[in-house]
Order: sequence, then C-alpha cells, then structure tokens
Amino acid sequence: MTDPAHQPHPDAGWKRRDFVAAACFFAATAAVVLWQNAHLVVLWDLSYVLDSATRMALGQMPYRDFPFAHAPLTFLIQAAIIRLTGRVFFHHVLYCALVGGVSTVLAWRIVLRAVRGAWWIAGLLSLPLTVLGIYCILPHPSYDCDCAFSILVAIWLLQRFDRDSAGEPGTRHASMPWRSFAAGGAVVLPLFFKQNIGLVFLAAVVAAFLVLLAARFLRLAPAGAETPALLAALGGLATALTTAALLLHFTVGLRNYIYWTIGFAAERRLPGLQQMIGVYREQSLLWMLPCVAVGLALWRSRLRTRASARVASLALLAAPFLWTVASLLVYDDADERGDSLLALWLLLLILSAAHTLWNLRRGPSLCALLPGIVLLTINGTLMSQQLWGSTYAIWPLLILLIAEMVVFLGSELNPSSNSNLPVGASVLGIVIAATLLLCGAFYTASEERLSYAQFPEGPVVHATFPQLAGMGTPGPYLPDFEELVRFAEAHIPASDGIILLPGEDPFYFVTGRVPQFPVLLFDPAADPYSPVEVVEQVRAHNIRWLIVKRGLQIKEDPTPQREPTMKELMGAFVLDIRLRGYDVYRRQ
Repeated sequence: MTDPAHQPHPDAGWKRRDFVAAACFFAATAAVVLWQNAHLVVLWDLSYVLDSATRMALGQMPYRDFPFAHAPLTFLIQAAIIRLTGRVFFHHVLYCALVGGVSTVLAWRIVLRAVRGAWWIAGLLSLPLTVLGIYCILPHPSYDCDCAFSILVAIWLLQRFDRDSAGEPGTRHASMPWRSFAAGGAVVLPLFFKQNIGLVFLAAVVAAFLVLLAARFLRLAPAGAETPALLAALGGLATALTTAALLLHFTVGLRNYIYWTIGFAAERRLPGLQQMIGVYREQSLLWMLPCVAVGLALWRSRLRTRASARVASLALLAAPFLWTVASLLVYDDADERGDSLLALWLLLLILSAAHTLWNLRRGPSLCALLPGIVLLTINGTLMSQQLWGSTYAIWPLLILLIAEMVVFLGSELNPSSNSNLPVGASVLGIVIAATLLLCGAFYTASEERLSYAQFPEGPVVHATFPQLAGMGTPGPYLPDFEELVRFAEAHIPASDGIILLPGEDPFYFVTGRVPQFPVLLFDPAADPYSPVEVVEQVRAHNIRWLIVKRGLQIKEDPTPQREPTMKELMGAFVLDIRLRGYDVYRRQ
C-alpha cells in the first residue's frame, strides 16, 4: 500500500514476538466467536446456511435443482463439513472461530507492512479486530464473513507480489511469477463467496492492473510492479475465472448461475443510486469533516513547529473519535451508541478517498492503488444493506485504510521527521485504536447489529439434541423447535415432502431429511414464487405437510405476500395439530 521501496519486510521472517502476537490475536478473536455462539443463536441466518448446505451435502445442486440467489462457496464449505464430520452444530462454530482468528492475524500482518514495520502500532491498530473481527458480530457461518476472509488473503498475496516484482533486496525472483499468478487467482475467489463484494473487488483489481500496465508502457510508473509480474497476475486471474466458469457450465449450468446470482439477486436486493449515496448524508459529517480539515491544515502549516499548534491539530483530528467514546456516557440506548460508532465509517471512507488521490500524484503503483481497491470494495459491500447493516464482516478492511492514513499523517504531512512514525501520528493511532476497541467491545456485546432478532431477558436455554450440541439462546425457541422435531419423527414419514413457513429453523440439518420443496427460506431475496406459484410448486413436488411457525425469533416476518400466500395454501391444507410454537397442517 505505502511505497515498498524503503520498508522492512515483516513477512520475510518471523521472530518469537511475531509468533506470540499471532497466537494472542488468534486466541482472543476465536474466544469472542466461541463466547458469542455459547449464549445466542440467530436462527434466521444460521438455518438458511445449514439447511442449504445439508441439501447440497445430500447431492442436490443449486441453480440447477433449486433456485438459489447466493454464490456457492460458503455453502459448499459447510456441506463439506457435514459430509466429513456429520451434522453437528459445534463443528460449524469451530470453523467460524478458526476463520475469524486467522483473519485477524492476516489483517495484522497486512497492517504491519502498511505501517512500515512499526510493530507496536500495527499491533495496537489490529487489537480492535479481536472484538470486531469478521465472525465476532455475527458468529454463524456467513457468506459476507467468508468473502471478507478471502479478500484479506488476496490483499496479503498482492502485497507480497508487489514486493517481489519491485526487485527488493532479499526476495526470491525465481518464485515471483508463481506468487504473481497465485495473487491473480486469489482475486477471483471473493466473487464466489458474495457477488456484490467480490465483483467490485475483482473489477477494482483488474482496473488497477490495467492502469499499471498502461503506466509501464507510457513509462509513467515508479518502481513497483513490473510488466511480467502484472501479466502473470492477470494470467492467474483469467485462469481462475475460466476454471470456475467451466466447472459451473458442466455442473449446474453457467447460464443458470448467472441468472440466479446476478440477474435475480440484483432484481431483489440491488438498491437505487440515491439510496446508495444516501448513507453519506450523515449529519455528524457536518462538524466532523470541518474539524478534521482544520486539524490537517494546522498539521501541515508552518505553525506545526509550535507545541500549541501540534496539540491543537492533534485534538481536532482526534475529536470525532473522542466524541464516539463520550457517546458511551451520553447515550443509554445501544442503538444510538452503535450509530455513533458506525458514523466513523463515513468520515474515514471520505478521508481515505482523498488520501488515495493524494498518493497517486507520484504516479500509479500497486501500493498506491491498494487503498483505492479496498475503498471500492467497502462501497460494494454497502450496496447490500447500506452502512448500518453491511459493515459487520468488513471491519478489517477499515483497519487497513486507517493504517494507511496514520502512516500518511506521519510521513507525507510531516516530511521533516526522521522517524518512520512520528509522535503525533503515533498518538493519533493510539486514540483511534482505543476508540475502536472500547466502543467496538460495547457494540459487539450489546448485539446491536443483531437487533432484528429477539433475545428475551432470562437465562440461556441450551439445545438437547446431539445435532445442536453447543447451541444456546434465551427464550423458548430451541425447546419449541425440538418439540416440532420430535413430532415430525413420530408422525411425519421421512419420505413425505414438507414446506416450512417462513423457514427460520435448521429443520433439515437436524433431521437429515431430504428437502423436496425448492425454497427453504421465504424471504424476498431467496423466494422467487408468487402465492399462486407456491401452491403450484406444492402440487408439483407432492408436498404433504405445511408447518407454520408462530413464535418467530426474528422480529418481523419477511415472508413475501404472507396473507395471500397463506390464503392460497389454506385451500390445499387442513390443520392437524397445534404445537407450542408451530401450526402443523396436512395436505387435503
């Protein structure tokens, strides 16, 4: 990201302190993920992933055998876990803890290189990820989280590829083409975890490579990625993309895949332009941006030699972060505290955009373009549920941008300093890290991002089924679900087709039954059928039972056209039994 020519190489060899730090980052992040899973479960999110993975593990193919609006890799990974270790919830928890811990370590190594090997500041900036890591907020298997992990892997490889191709001392040039090829291939993986994130990341990297090739051709590029390395990276990218397209063509059909994951998904979830840019109309920016602008002007002015000017500049730059900490005392409501923390995203994204443009004044290089790639990727993520709903898995990307800006403040705006990271920039880095760690811990512990689900006051109720080992959450949801499973095992033949409305529980994961209805989750993003078409699918697949959940954990039932759908279904089903949380209907 920053110019590699004068940087140490933190990835060239690990010292004892590196292994200790990595172990601590991994253990702390994994512990938060395990703690989250021990006291809550978001049935809506978990069930969709595990039930979809179960049907794939049983041999059903998405896009071909049933409609599926999501990219496949997260579900295929969970299906592989099911095939290899059986249907046990805790195995998937361990997966999340492992990936979450490794992601924090990866982000730390990327940050360490960005801050020019300033070991302690890299550690401080990465510390908030122990509570804001990719699986800390939503601790269940998720395509957003896996996509963020794959992007971190790709960025780490791109950093190494850029170092090798720059011809730095101590690098092994013989391995450089293979590293470049691998880096290019890794850029494709995020696309098959989450479309909106991966597609923007892929497009941004390809655009960066083409810009660098043009700059090399026009002799505008500084020391950095050489043409053979760039071509090798593009070759790896093209090879991975072609391989994926062929696999899809010969398994589920490439046309099917593009229709469901691009066409249908965009139709259901892609927001309009006004909605996408609307997040930048946050009122707090009206004072934060001028405050930071004045602070930067003082930092750069001739007055910076005076201690009072340096203190004033630092205070102005730190003010948005200090206010976020103060909001913990000012606000009692977790929602307002969360909004105050998330508002920092907008400020930091705007500043990062300005920083990226400033960096390019010396000419394009991969190090200068990487922050821009990360910035575009974050905005691609916000296309899904905007700022307030989409940031839970991409905090590591924000930390990378913060690290770049801290170094920028210490070098570009203070060129007379002989230190890699002057005192002022270090103090600001400490303030930012402390703010994100403290407020992030409150944000994660408050479960504010998960407020769309209900977690009643009271003790955690643990599941008793072996398939749900390790699952617990407050409320009656798990006992009610287990009552349903017992009823199904006793009274519903395994060969009978079932439709579950809206599909909030991991029914197929627990029972091992083969899903026979095309849709598992009745949600606008996943259900392509109208009420009349739902009944047509019931008849076409000979569905014998309808199970309607009354006591939802999710606060609002998102079933599309619920009343017309229920009206149509009541013409084909009759009530058989009323359980504590479910109505069970038989086909007439």
